[in-house]
Amino acid sequence: MAKLHRNIFSRGRIQLSIIVLGLALFVPGLGAVHLFDWDEINFAEIAREMIVTGDWSRPQIDYLPFHEKPPLFIWLQAISMRLFGIGEFAARLPNAVCGVLTLLVLFRIGDQLRGRLFGMLWALAYLGSILPHLYFRSGIIDPWFNLFIFLGLHAIITLVHSDPRRPAEAFNGRKDKHAWFAGILLGLAVLTKGPVGVLIPGLVMGVYFVMRRGRPYLSWRRMGIIALGTLLTVGSWALFDLLRNGPDFMVAFFWRQVAMLTTEDAGHGGFFGYHFVVLLIGCFPASVFAIQESVKPSRTGEPDRDDHRKWMVIL
Repeated sequence: MAKLHRNIFSRGRIQLSIIVLGLALFVPGLGAVHLFDWDEINFAEIAREMIVTGDWSRPQIDYLPFHEKPPLFIWLQAISMRLFGIGEFAARLPNAVCGVLTLLVLFRIGDQLRGRLFGMLWALAYLGSILPHLYFRSGIIDPWFNLFIFLGLHAIITLVHSDPRRPAEAFNGRKDKHAWFAGILLGLAVLTKGPVGVLIPGLVMGVYFVMRRGRPYLSWRRMGIIALGTLLTVGSWALFDLLRNGPDFMVAFFWRQVAMLTTEDAGHGGFFGYHFVVLLIGCFPASVFAIQESVKPSRTGEPDRDDHRKWMVIL
């Protein structure tokens, strides 16, 4: 009986079940409803124009430069349209794939933190919430952006827990890989939505630094690797476009990103608690557990697990 239980709940079987369940819930009917959100319509049109013009280096809409977003998510949509034809289904499919990957990520991280059962419950609680079903069946940027941010911060957390900043370990290549992963993932977040891809993790790391009363938690070497990984990832696109098309697009893109970060002209203004309300309602019932854990945190007796919870509360 114990052997049967282990076979049924093996990691491989659980992950396969998550993939099947995610595909069954996120994929059917993707093309049944017309694109309705401003972002959905614009991003799908930009992807279509990439295919028509053959110019994949810069986003454009109505065949004019589009400076509001970098191209990574639009590349995914364009690839999907190449494979499945231009339409609503192909425009939304990348986010359905992102939904499946997100469930797998939650299970695997939960499994590492507190065991297989916790990983399953974490993934199922997220799957049972409202907002993920809207996001992963849409054609907007946020699902991939959120996934890259989460994975990038997880790599940083893993690095913090494995980097006691002792000189003897300063050149440990096995630990350096987490710094490279973090940098690349944050670079992908920037390529998805712009500079906010490093602003959010930077704020989280800053708050964590304050909570540690200014005590350093990463060596300068690994901080430099994270920054270099981010710069190389973003710079690969910027340099390619610069060499191919000159500086005009990149200069205009840079100043547009500055304007979007410092003003509300992108239509993203609102009251301060907007995101809290959206998460509270949209991620119900998972949000209830998050609030409980924030107000009255559980203690596992294991420093790394308790520290991981602290990072998640900050995020």
